[in-house]
Amino acid sequence: MRKSNTQKIGTVLKEYLEHMMIDRKLMEVGIVRSWEELMGKAVASRTRNIYIKDKTLFVQLSSSVLRSELMMMRQAIIDKLNEKAGEKIVEKIVLR
Repeated sequence: MRKSNTQKIGTVLKEYLEHMMIDRKLMEVGIVRSWEELMGKAVASRTRNIYIKDKTLFVQLSSSVLRSELMMMRQAIIDKLNEKAGEKIVEKIVLR
């Protein structure tokens, strides 16, 4: 006998993640993990300690030249990261 309130497992998991407020953190982790894919190997090799806190992306850089280039491209980077996530995850970038 089949119950009438059956749902797809994907729908149930998505609702659970949203309810537990884990879905946003998973998106943040996904963005950080795809940093090399989004920014390229040259940029990724000169960055470390990448994390998101309160909608702000923090990136530690080993090159001052790269820092100035990324500062000029800040809004384009934000747009690229948010497009990858599918929603507005990053609003600001801090380059150290």
